[in-house]
Amino acid sequence: MAISRRKFLGSLGAAIGATTSGVLTKAYGAANKEFKGYPGSSGVLHDITLCIGCRKCEQACNKVNDLPQPEKPFDDLTVLQQKRRTQADEYTVVNQFGPQGSVFVKKQCNHCLEPACASACFVKAFKKTPAGPVVYDADLCVGCRYCMVACSFEVPAYEYDKVLTPRVTKCTMCAPRLAEGKLPGCVEACPREALIFGERDMLLKIAKSRIQKHPDHYVDHVYGEHEMGGTSWLYLSGQPFESIGMREDLGTASAPELTSGALSTVPIIVGLWPVLLTGVYAISKRKDKIAKEEQDQALHTASVQATEEMNQKIEALREKMVKEKTAAINFEVKKALEEAAKEKEAEKQIEIHEEKDSTSTGELEDSQENGKQEE
Repeated sequence: MAISRRKFLGSLGAAIGATTSGVLTKAYGAANKEFKGYPGSSGVLHDITLCIGCRKCEQACNKVNDLPQPEKPFDDLTVLQQKRRTQADEYTVVNQFGPQGSVFVKKQCNHCLEPACASACFVKAFKKTPAGPVVYDADLCVGCRYCMVACSFEVPAYEYDKVLTPRVTKCTMCAPRLAEGKLPGCVEACPREALIFGERDMLLKIAKSRIQKHPDHYVDHVYGEHEMGGTSWLYLSGQPFESIGMREDLGTASAPELTSGALSTVPIIVGLWPVLLTGVYAISKRKDKIAKEEQDQALHTASVQATEEMNQKIEALREKMVKEKTAAINFEVKKALEEAAKEKEAEKQIEIHEEKDSTSTGELEDSQENGKQEE
């Protein structure tokens, strides 16, 4: 079968369009064009200068999401002295920074306008909603954890302890509560109004107004306005953001532009492979040497690059998984040893009591026998 180079490229383009329309769409945060966000979408402004590190937001998040209670209670503020990240059972944490630990920063999912987790997820388990939150569908998730590799803010966590039904977890901006007309739990619980919920455009106006009115009090920048293409969670600070644990090297390019290589092209390559083979075969049959060389070179370069990127990210993820799994195993072993020690101690106490009871019984029988002999 003969086919021209023009016709082949046209078929290839159509296949690309068909494949990407089902895998990477703007609604899921992976458009090629710059995306300014859904009109009227909501977000949260975190004024770090007002945060007092009370952990009320953590407690509220734990309650509204029905999460297990932490090892240390929420009124124990010593945990602020440790640098913490979100975990499978902790969707938000507060960390302490600055001179004498005077600055407190809340960490959670930033709900990017074009989220890396959504662009990396080839089964669409993550998606950016028009309302603002980035939500997750556990029924679609295949557990590949590409989202964890892709996220520049190190937010998504995996339930390694749930062997049969593990999920990827993160802050949802309390999407179910928003649907009911309620505030996110953390925003509602904040006693200092360090967290403000509203339309993202309005929050940006509030933030810039505060900077303009108090230029000596704030850094002249709203973190999240442009970082990674913009986020729905915005920050104001009196300290340089880098000094309080926030990355300033992310640039303004949206996450999909940075993660659309090896992670998000896997299903596209699978869908296009038959088309590519057919096209290469047809071109070779027509002895279109120039076109074939161009195509082969492009395929080789893309394959090598994709393979290298994929291997690097998978290796990084593997190392991280090994560390987390080792930590979990050590914890379970320690717990089992402690329980075994407690059981052994309990058995020892029972034996002591049994020996005492046996001795008392023997003495009583001897006393009764002596009494009978005297009679």
